[in-house]
Amino acid sequence: MNVQKMPELRKYALTAGVALMLMTAAAAFAYGYAHASFIVQGDAEATFGNLLSHSNRFKAEIFGWMVIMVCDIVAAWACYLLMKPVHPQLSLLGAWLRLIYSGILGVAIAMLLLVLQTVNQRGDVASIFTDEQLAANAMLHMTAFDAVWSMGLIVFAGHLLILGVLTLRADRMPKWIGILLLLGALGYFLIHVVKLFFADAEGVAKILEIVFMIPMTAGEEGFGLWMLFRGGKAAS
Repeated sequence: MNVQKMPELRKYALTAGVALMLMTAAAAFAYGYAHASFIVQGDAEATFGNLLSHSNRFKAEIFGWMVIMVCDIVAAWACYLLMKPVHPQLSLLGAWLRLIYSGILGVAIAMLLLVLQTVNQRGDVASIFTDEQLAANAMLHMTAFDAVWSMGLIVFAGHLLILGVLTLRADRMPKWIGILLLLGALGYFLIHVVKLFFADAEGVAKILEIVFMIPMTAGEEGFGLWMLFRGGKAAS
């Protein structure tokens, strides 16, 4: 690798690292905390009641998902430029897969915006729709969000697969990060194929989440942290 390119590669690595770490923080709130706090499985009215009682938290969740989407786009660009010297074609394909995932996530976010409109317009449509109907509509779009996002994460698995291969091929990147990214890609693919196409196998999805939790988390976060502190630097 040309030493003259190192400062430029460092800039791309820092950009990717910051985007990935910001995305991790936003996901911890939007998905890890907020999203799960609203949904009561099998009870649309209780879910709708949670949304009505904590509408500001729900708005914050939607904002969090929007931050995630923007960070994904930035990360796709930065990772492409960073990995381009390793393999230009694979790097470009990986970037496109992440951008496609970001677009699908945008569609999923639109489902949450429809839920927000249902919550905000409840009083205006009270004479037309009952609370039970509004609750059913909100629950339908909340579950639609999960389904659309799962479809996106199957595409995201393809991005992680390519990123893992590129990481293994790169001279100055730890091989263990590449291995974790590959395992994470397998985990995302299996978990969300089961969730999307085998809804009755919920127990299988939960087992897969436990099995792949560490590589899925450690791979992405390890990659982001390495980008933040070491990526693009000349070997000492």
